[in-house]
Amino acid sequence: MRSFNHFFAVFISLALASATQPALGAAPDPFALKQPQVISIAKRAGVRVAYDVKDDVWDAGIGKGLYYVRGLLESYKALGVAPKNLKISIVLHGNSAYWLLNETAYRQHKNDPFDFNPNEKVVEELLAHGVSVEICGSTMRSKGWVAEDLLPGVTIVRDAYTRLIDLQQRGYAYIRF
Repeated sequence: MRSFNHFFAVFISLALASATQPALGAAPDPFALKQPQVISIAKRAGVRVAYDVKDDVWDAGIGKGLYYVRGLLESYKALGVAPKNLKISIVLHGNSAYWLLNETAYRQHKNDPFDFNPNEKVVEELLAHGVSVEICGSTMRSKGWVAEDLLPGVTIVRDAYTRLIDLQQRGYAYIRF
């Protein structure tokens, strides 16, 4: 009886294995899912990116432009590209510029003594990864802000447009938010 059970188990195992394998010379299954080709990157050093952020749009509780810069850093990290091989500038102007205000100025801008700037932490992280976080001086003047109103590490540029033109002419890829 034992040899019959053993024979039967081996027979069933072989039958199941052969049922899942295509026969020799058989056509491929037209319904089989094909794996898409994933294109990687060629340039892994000297990558230059300029973000133009002027719209007050939010994602995941922070300014969308800041969120996507952080996502770009994570994507390059997953591809094995070190932050030292990236030069990223994010230029904020217009309606998004207040994202770069310190707590006191942010509260005054929002007219709420209990509000806080949820972008402070991500700005700090971006700066720690070597991202140049920049604010338009023209926007600052129009809003009555001064350098002391900004988060630590934020750079003031004369105006966003000439800065973005300069970055593009120096080979920076342009991304608009």
